[in-house]
Amino acid sequence: MVWVARVLAVLGLVIVVWVLATAAPAVVHGHPAYAVMLLLTVAGCVAALWLHHRRRPSLHGWRRVGSVALAVGAVGWLAAVAWLKPFTAQQPALAAMQSDSAVTVVESPTRIVMTPTSVASTTGVFFQPGARVEARAYAAVLRPLAEAGYTVVIAKQPLGIAFLAMGAFEASQESTPGVRSWVVAGHSLGGTVASMEAADHNARVQSDWPVTGLLLHASYPASDISDMAVAQVQSIWGTNDGLATPADIEESKANLPADSRFTAIEGAVHAFFGDYGPQPGDGAPTITHDEARAQITAASLELVARVSAGR
Repeated sequence: MVWVARVLAVLGLVIVVWVLATAAPAVVHGHPAYAVMLLLTVAGCVAALWLHHRRRPSLHGWRRVGSVALAVGAVGWLAAVAWLKPFTAQQPALAAMQSDSAVTVVESPTRIVMTPTSVASTTGVFFQPGARVEARAYAAVLRPLAEAGYTVVIAKQPLGIAFLAMGAFEASQESTPGVRSWVVAGHSLGGTVASMEAADHNARVQSDWPVTGLLLHASYPASDISDMAVAQVQSIWGTNDGLATPADIEESKANLPADSRFTAIEGAVHAFFGDYGPQPGDGAPTITHDEARAQITAASLELVARVSAGR
């Protein structure tokens, strides 16, 4: 077990170095939870190397069982650290993070807020990123909404998992008093969680910050929300998406309100809904990323404007 501990400890340090070498900006700009996970990994690996720097007597009985269980747990932990490595934001998303005369961009450990410098609408947009995708990757897609006068909040999810950011919407509502109604939105898994948030607010008798719109980017709800009468729904999807496939989108129609609108981006793939590079399992695009992004933004803005106008 000494050699097993040493090998796992070295492997853990290699994984941390690999993550930082390939995704350091996403770790720095992401929710602190993953950075803490990396620090705990380093601390655990260093401690294991120190405790096992020399050969120890063989373990027997329950001690050996405990050592095996600890080794199995360490393998699971290291696998999770590697799998959770985030997709890092790329241009033009990084350029869209800069404040200018039209939009003020404020980044905190838990969210990105884009606020119009002119008189802002009382309708805001809250966006949940896709699984393991850095929040900044959606800046270029969503910034035009802020330029059009709508406050945009992009959640930074613990470990890049939307289900771990279920309370982020409520926190954003309280911190943006100028917004009186919301369009909740999300990409991929983030859209699934956004659907849950919209349905939850729809079920409430009263809400200080009603959800009046649901915007799905290459996403669909996990359950039937077809009775949701308060929020207007817009589903935007790519015809070449290999993850949220056209068949998935077609099947999702039965779980959404009958008046939901669906916008197909011909030739677009799953990763075109943000700027973070190719994604394993995705399809092959037959349209440029810039063309797809422009269409996705235009369709998103159409829903937000429609909801804001009460149409």
